[in-house]
Amino acid sequence: MSKVSIRPARPGEGALVFAFVQKLAAYEKLEHEVRANQASFEAALFGERPRAFCDFVEEDGEPVGLALWFYNFSTFEGRHGIYLEDLFVDPAHRGKGHGKALLVHLAKRCVAEGLARFEWAVLDWNTPSIDFYRSLGAQPKSEWIGMRVDGAALVRLAEEGA
Repeated sequence: MSKVSIRPARPGEGALVFAFVQKLAAYEKLEHEVRANQASFEAALFGERPRAFCDFVEEDGEPVGLALWFYNFSTFEGRHGIYLEDLFVDPAHRGKGHGKALLVHLAKRCVAEGLARFEWAVLDWNTPSIDFYRSLGAQPKSEWIGMRVDGAALVRLAEEGA
């Protein structure tokens, strides 16, 4: 029987985080959008004031998946929550409960810290993940439309206030 454990990412593991993100991008067919690298993960996760966090799920001491997350804030609740940016389990290790273990781990953190909610997004074509999340009690928030400003549009918006 395999031993499964969850632990936070450690300084020096930026390359490992990046390797998982590259696998996730390939799964989601979004490799062309990856601009991060090992150094950016080292800085974001282990720099002077980290604002993002990462937990690994390990099987027999080998990292087989990750949850990359950060704290958000609900103005209506008046409390923080957790936003799960990415959840990924290596395909060879899926179906063993590793993804659920990471979600349970973060849900426990929310409860222990008195956080208001635990949220994430899923691509609309990813039916297996949507079904899995629903089986855990997650509900889609179809009344909200995600919005993003990045790249040249972000620079233009920033310059309009100048």
